[in-house]
Amino acid sequence: MFAGTGALLRLALRLDRVRLPIWVLVLAVLPASTAAQYMQLYPTDADIRDVSGILANPALEAINGSLFSVTLGGLTAWKIGATEFVLVALMSLLTVVRHTRTEEETGRLELVGSAATGRYAPLTAAVLTAAVANAAATLLVFAFLAATGLPVAGSLAFGLATGSAGLVFAAVAAVAAQLVGAGRSATGIASAVLGAAYLLRALGDTGPTWLSWLSPIGWAMRTRSYAGERWWVLGLSLVVAVLFGAGAYALVARRDLGASLLPERAAPADGALGSVFGLAWRLQRGVLLGWVVAMVFAGGVLGGAANGLSESLDSNSNISDVLSRLGGHQGVTDAYLAAVFGIVGLTIAAYTVQAVLRLHTEEAAQRVEPLLATPVGRLRWALGHLAFAVLGTPLLLLVAGVSGGLVYGLETSDVSGQVPRLTEAALVQTPAAWVLAGFGALLFGLAPRASALTWAGLIACFVLLELGALLGLSQWLIDASPFAHVPKLPGDAVRAAPLVWLTVIAAALAGAGLAGFRRRDVG
Repeated sequence: MFAGTGALLRLALRLDRVRLPIWVLVLAVLPASTAAQYMQLYPTDADIRDVSGILANPALEAINGSLFSVTLGGLTAWKIGATEFVLVALMSLLTVVRHTRTEEETGRLELVGSAATGRYAPLTAAVLTAAVANAAATLLVFAFLAATGLPVAGSLAFGLATGSAGLVFAAVAAVAAQLVGAGRSATGIASAVLGAAYLLRALGDTGPTWLSWLSPIGWAMRTRSYAGERWWVLGLSLVVAVLFGAGAYALVARRDLGASLLPERAAPADGALGSVFGLAWRLQRGVLLGWVVAMVFAGGVLGGAANGLSESLDSNSNISDVLSRLGGHQGVTDAYLAAVFGIVGLTIAAYTVQAVLRLHTEEAAQRVEPLLATPVGRLRWALGHLAFAVLGTPLLLLVAGVSGGLVYGLETSDVSGQVPRLTEAALVQTPAAWVLAGFGALLFGLAPRASALTWAGLIACFVLLELGALLGLSQWLIDASPFAHVPKLPGDAVRAAPLVWLTVIAAALAGAGLAGFRRRDVG
């Protein structure tokens, strides 16, 4: 039943030899860089105690969780914990789905299965691949945090919490891969579980505590790194991971290769499918609508945090200086909003990349050739998908800005003033995200096998903008990120020139990519 597992594991690790190390390195660097940053910002215990009063804010607790310890380690775990656990969950679920359901969907697993391969070997290899990545993340997170001078016990607890959260969602993805017949659907189910876990954690940190105990993200947070570690909480994650893993094995035995346990609903013959845009809409709409819902929630939470922070931040010179450097010059609240909407722009750029890379997904799945055999031209087909990157990006930014403006405006009794201000702060990020869309289109047109490097571009933008100054990088290198040229609104003046140049660069990159796609072979 497990024959061939070793060979499949080696193959999976080889296929992910670039992707997984990048994930693991990001997971290791984020907590350590956060700790180093806080060491500079709050060099004394008195500074840490001063800032702790600011963090007693329901909106911030919904985003980051509860602050369990007024220490440097506790502050670090509070700031980066939720983000770290969501990222490791994404790494794990994407890895498992990629090596199970996606391999079945493309037919590659059927070829592998024709050799001496046991029924459980593909699932076992996928789960072990995720486990190896989580083990590496656990060790590096621990080592990097301990190297900054933080307590060893707390660093170990944070590393183990990271790995245990990843294992839970690897097991969740293993179950999802058995239920549905498409890799995207399996990813969607596992991601929905992750979203629900994050929401339960947020509700538990701002309301009834028991809600957090229903969430794997909540368990990782309640390991209480640097705050009197609760080692037994890690056992909850391991037990649930084992239970879901056992469930996945039981489900594998009940289905045929390529089949799914949930019946696939036949889609109606919509007349809109007669156009390339209609087909692209059918393929892209689920992802876009999911992002819309997420941005309604995220915008509202960030807008709600602004009012609660205003008075506290104005009284703390350290925080004021930091936020002023991040963006805006007309008040600390504006600087905070400029900083968080810069992060929103980077986050929504992930959707932009996702939408563009649908081009490569369709080509790799060999669904493009039949379309191009009809009167549909290459450019029409490609533009149908690019339209969602071009139009979906400002739509999501608009939703985030309006949601944040409504919540902030209601709290300050200034809806008519805050909605346009925060909407403008969000929409100004659009051209920078478009540059990543153009980069993705360029890779797709000229070197389709390298299309995944678009994600590396997004990660580079995040590192340059959020950590560049902390890491002591040269300004010219930081300026390589398109997001470095976006006006810091609200609070800064709108400068049209950089926005126009970013748009021109994005169009040039996309144009070069489309020209390359016209000339190269498909597939």
